[in-house]
Parts: sequence; structure tokens; C-alpha cells
Amino acid sequence: MMEIAAFQNSLWGNVAIFAVCTLVIGVLGTRLTHIADQLADRTGVGEALVGGVLLGAVTSLSGSVLSVSAAWNGMPELALSNAFGGMAAQMAFLAVADICYRKANLEHAAASPENMLQGALLVCVLAMVLMASFGPEWSFFGVHPATPLMVATYAYGMYLVRKSRKTPMWKPKETSETRTDVPEERNQRMSLGRLLFRFSTYALALGVAGWLLQRSAAVIVDNSPLNEAVMGALFTSVATSLPELVTSIAAVRRGALTLAVSGIIGGNAYDTLFAAFSDVAYRPGSIYHTMTPTLSFWIAANLLMSGVLIMGQLFRQRRGIGNIGFESAAVLAIYAVSSYVLLATNL
Repeated sequence: MMEIAAFQNSLWGNVAIFAVCTLVIGVLGTRLTHIADQLADRTGVGEALVGGVLLGAVTSLSGSVLSVSAAWNGMPELALSNAFGGMAAQMAFLAVADICYRKANLEHAAASPENMLQGALLVCVLAMVLMASFGPEWSFFGVHPATPLMVATYAYGMYLVRKSRKTPMWKPKETSETRTDVPEERNQRMSLGRLLFRFSTYALALGVAGWLLQRSAAVIVDNSPLNEAVMGALFTSVATSLPELVTSIAAVRRGALTLAVSGIIGGNAYDTLFAAFSDVAYRPGSIYHTMTPTLSFWIAANLLMSGVLIMGQLFRQRRGIGNIGFESAAVLAIYAVSSYVLLATNL
């Protein structure tokens, strides 16, 4: 028993746990895409809504569990850097998925009102986080007033996304490269109960993996030169965001392009709620007022990348550098520069 306890508290033991959990998260993410695509067709709600809400929430489950667990254990910087670093990593992953789609620029082929609405929602909620951090340090029962407002804003935004699918006020121009969300007939005949059971099982496993990642990350921070900001923004965030990478690439290969884009952009809109959940879990007061300049920098980077992606969907460049548009190249450059700045200023 003493040897097991020593392994659990050792640096290399926790690096091993971190690596195993990362592998589990990546494998489960691939399987979730297939089920999400089937659920979108079976329920009739569409890939954008399933990708942005259901797939986005579940693939983010390991990250949300990690952030809430870190906040509860008095590590607010790890909680928030994991959230904002994860969003940035996922937008970089969308650019990688764009590279994997050889036919055309992904943002051109998958442009939809739902995806652009989710991008605008992401910008709005991120701005609310910044406003809360610079505003008065209010809290009621340990929760900042911005927290319920963020949840309400997200809920209303997703209502608009659903409404825009049912009664769209405008549609992107269809071209030879446009791939619209058309349900597959065979998916509509599948058992809804069986699909939901499999989806829920994978979701539970992702949550457990996120909890274990938080525990191993805390030990690594205590026993290495890495601080909470670097660990959260560059390591736990990438590990917990792997489902988004594998689901996006898998969705592109299945031809579910709207699901690929909405899983990232809509998932990021959901991920902004990590901060709200962490604020509830952080008992000393408002978690927004523990934010360091590093965290504000990452929020600004996310706002910049979100704006670039929205511009890419509106402009709809067919091909740019190779088969990717300017937005994917810009997002990868922004993420690389932001990561370099983080390392240069924190190590």
C-alpha cells in the first residue's frame, strides 16, 4: 500500500497517469463523433445543435470536471487557465481539421447561420468574463452576479441557434464545395435509447478521466518548474481538448462538416461556462478576481481567434494556402505566438 501511495504522489507516477488519461480521452472522443452524427439525424435537431450543445458539452466534460475540481481545491489559476487554454487549443484543432479536408476550405464548405451565431455567442460570454474580472468584487453566497448572467446568456444564445435552424432569416450561398446538413435515412431508424446509453457511458468515462487529470496535474505543479498557468493553458487544456481534435477530424472524414465546425465553435461557447461552474466551486469568493494578466491575455487571444473564424465563415474563401483559408493559417499563428509568450513570461 505504501508503494502505491508513493507512486500516486511521485512526479513520474503522475506523469504516467496524465498520459494514460490523455489516451483514454482521445480514444473516447473518436467514438463520440459517430454517435453524435447518428443522434443528430435520429432526433432531427441537426448537426449544428448536437455538435454545439451535446457533443460540445460531453467532449468538454473532462475539462469542466478538471476546472471545477481545481477551483474546489483552491487552485483557481489552474481552473481558469485550463478553460481558456482549452478554447484556444480547440480553435487551433479546427485549423488542423481544415488541413485534413482536402476538397476546399472547411469554413467555406460548412458555413451556416448556426455556426456563426455560436461564434458570436462565444465572443459575448468571453467579454462577460473580462468585464467581471475588471468590475467590482461582488459575490452573493460566494458566487459573482456575472455567473448566472453568463449561464442565461448561453441558454438564450442556444435558443437563437435552434430558432435559426427552424426558421432561418438568411442562408449562405451554395457552391459546388458547400456541404449542407442532410440526415442519413439509416440513422433515423436507429434506437434512440441505445444511442443515448452509449453516449452517456462515454461521457461518464470522460468525466472520471478529467478528475484524475486534475489530481495528477496538481502533483506535477508541486514537483516541477511548471506553474498553474502553464500547466492549465498548455498541458491539461490540450489533454482535455483532444476529443475535439479527434471528433473534428473524424467528422470531416465522415463528411459531417457542420458537426466538425459546430463541435469546436459551439463547444467553445459551452466551455466559457467552465468559468461560471468554477466560480460556484471556488468558495473564498469571486474566481474572476483571481485572474492574472496571463489569463486576461489568453481571453484576448480567444477573442481574436473567434473573430478571425467568424470572418472566415462570412468571407468563405474557397482556397488559400494549399486548401485552407486565411482564417485557419491565422488561428494557427495566433495560437503559436500566444503559447510562446506564455512560456517566455512564466518559465
